[in-house]
Amino acid sequence: MSPLPLVTGEVSTRTVRRWAWASLVANTVIIVTGALVRLTGSGLGCPTWPRCTDESFVPHRELGAHGVIEFGNRLLTYVLIAVAVLTFVAVWRWSRTSRSLRVHAFLLAFGIPFQGVVGGITVLTQLNPWVVAIHLLLSLLLVAGSVWLLLRVTDRLGTPAAPGLRRATLLMQVLVWVVVYLGTVVTGSGPHAGDADAPRNGLDPQVWSHVHAVGVYALVAVTVVLWWGSRGTALRGPVTTLLVVELAQGAIGFAQYWTGLPIPLVALHLLGAAVLVAAATRVLLLSRGVLVPGTPAARRRDAALTA
Repeated sequence: MSPLPLVTGEVSTRTVRRWAWASLVANTVIIVTGALVRLTGSGLGCPTWPRCTDESFVPHRELGAHGVIEFGNRLLTYVLIAVAVLTFVAVWRWSRTSRSLRVHAFLLAFGIPFQGVVGGITVLTQLNPWVVAIHLLLSLLLVAGSVWLLLRVTDRLGTPAAPGLRRATLLMQVLVWVVVYLGTVVTGSGPHAGDADAPRNGLDPQVWSHVHAVGVYALVAVTVVLWWGSRGTALRGPVTTLLVVELAQGAIGFAQYWTGLPIPLVALHLLGAAVLVAAATRVLLLSRGVLVPGTPAARRRDAALTA
């Protein structure tokens, strides 16, 4: 694929779609790199914020590899900000844009520096597990928002599903976020704290692993019902993808539990959480047939609903 076009003048639909994809990929990558910071014990590689140390914005030799890893993740935030800003500019200059699309892209762009502040708070609180959990959940919300933006600019949205299917997708979405949150609780009680002296939440990791697993069972069960109910509809493919992601994510979760939480599997599980949120968001939005406001298709549907 050719490099992303420069965002100058009125941009094409192809350009907007590429920047929307870039936003989704960047928000997913930062989750994985953030996980690697924690998994390598580099969470306090730069012991303060916004400086790396009280005397310097950049790490020095005494901080070693941990300082380089943690500071590198901070620098990636600026790359993510650049992608978000250019995505916003592309949406703003798109010939088919709308006010709500511009607001949507702006909120995604604003979310990145806000996440940087939350990341700083995690350092200042010595990697408090509850704050770290909020940091991850906000990143996953940005992934969901990126999927929504991508669908809005790719015209992959159409007729709403039947009311029963829409209710099922809403329940599925609630369970996804419950499962993800319970995953952060388990992580906060486990061994990968990000630093040897970082606090844990004090909960029993085995008990909460089982609670997390119950949530996964419920999510898979609802998704199977949704898969069966979506036969013969445009939702069948996206729901099938979601179910495959859930089963793969569940398998990785069980594997990491029984093998003592090896770093590669934990990192893969966190990547899976981002993919899970993306796939679930896609199903939810497709079931509702959200269209880009102001386009001919949206006006026709609005007229039909009014009639």
